[in-house]
Amino acid sequence: MPASQTTTTTGQFTFADWQEKVIGPGEDTNPRLAHASVRNTFSGGVEAAGTICEYSIVYVTAKTGSFSGMELITGRVDGREGSFAVEERGWFDEDGTVHCAFEVVPGSGSGELAGLKGKGGFTARHGEKAVAYRFEYEVD
Repeated sequence: MPASQTTTTTGQFTFADWQEKVIGPGEDTNPRLAHASVRNTFSGGVEAAGTICEYSIVYVTAKTGSFSGMELITGRVDGREGSFAVEERGWFDEDGTVHCAFEVVPGSGSGELAGLKGKGGFTARHGEKAVAYRFEYEVD
């Protein structure tokens, strides 16, 4: 059996929905904890509509902080159909720039994406309609 080969793919995603609420201690208190439920639509190497994403967010100031989350993606990766989950970690700066790295949750690939491994990331700037991503992966 040949060894799997790492492939790099790129594309963009858009926020289809963003529902955020403060968990505590209060809207004007820092640090504060928030939760966001998000739906994204991916195009390019990853094609998926209406992904499910849940974030836990810590605001250190009104405009800075960090987050972690899980996203369930159902669609295609370079033509292979299936589902997989990614764990995301990142931070956001005073100027509105969001930095995020993500990694496929081991064992989460299904369908033609069973055995999927990989990692990637993106940098988003406040006000952008579409965000470019990169994804390095292999399928066993």
